[in-house]
Amino acid sequence: MDIFVIVLQSVLVLLGIGVIGFWISRRNAMPENVLGFLSTLAIDIALPCIVFASILVNFTPAEFPNWWQLPLWWLLFTAIAFALMLLARLISNKDPRAEFGISLFYQNGIFFPLIILSGIFGRDTPFIAQLFIFIMFHPTLLFSTYQLFFRKAAGSLRWQRIINPILIATIIAIVIQMMKWQDYLPDFLIDIFQILGAMALPLVMIILGGSLYLDFQQRGKIYLSEITKFIIMKNIVFPLAFIGVAALLKPSYNIALLFLLQAAVPPVTGVPILTERAGGKKSITTQFVFASFVASMLTIPAVFFLFNIYFPRPS
Repeated sequence: MDIFVIVLQSVLVLLGIGVIGFWISRRNAMPENVLGFLSTLAIDIALPCIVFASILVNFTPAEFPNWWQLPLWWLLFTAIAFALMLLARLISNKDPRAEFGISLFYQNGIFFPLIILSGIFGRDTPFIAQLFIFIMFHPTLLFSTYQLFFRKAAGSLRWQRIINPILIATIIAIVIQMMKWQDYLPDFLIDIFQILGAMALPLVMIILGGSLYLDFQQRGKIYLSEITKFIIMKNIVFPLAFIGVAALLKPSYNIALLFLLQAAVPPVTGVPILTERAGGKKSITTQFVFASFVASMLTIPAVFFLFNIYFPRPS
């Protein structure tokens, strides 16, 4: 039961910070326009900093020569997740089907895995650097394809989000490690990136909590049956399917772990905003995100407990 408790505590940390953001917004202590500024600070500055620092400190190409395969494994994961999403959409009603699909396909691929890996293996584990390399093209996929879920998508592609700071930070850090230039970087510079990066996780969860409060003030109709279907598919079927895929393919432990992490986590927090930008119904995706986050308190520890039976944690 140790793995269940460790993962549960990690998930509760995230949700607890989100509750604080919800409470702050409820007290009108965080105006809506401040959320946009905090989001930019978290996504465009703090997150690239933690990616950059983690790869420089915890990633050594000589010790993990197959690192270049990680994005290819992500591509396989994404292809399987896309197929599962198309099948899962069939059980959704026609009205919220686009919102159902977009919420299933784009997972919270960084923050939930980051806190879970830190809780299980410690903050300096190489698995965190591998996570960032594995997921490096996920933001590009998100910002270049989300409009395709909606027939009447509004607006145009934002190329500054496709070639995004997270991808740039990952590539620069890998190049520095490959060229062995890290020894020329002063320690204080790495400390700056680490300190800035430490803001990313609490900021994003506070933003999520605040955004959920503002959205739920205008939530309108509650799609209870669709929420139930979504939780079953996103929180239960997806991780179980990828445990089966990992058992069939028998990859290394780190790949199987990354597969499970990506499959078991809730939708990415920006899905409601992207849905609104593409002309969809933001309130529906907000309900999906909120319900999946709450359900993850039990589903993520449970699937990790099952995963640990087939893929025991290395000593």
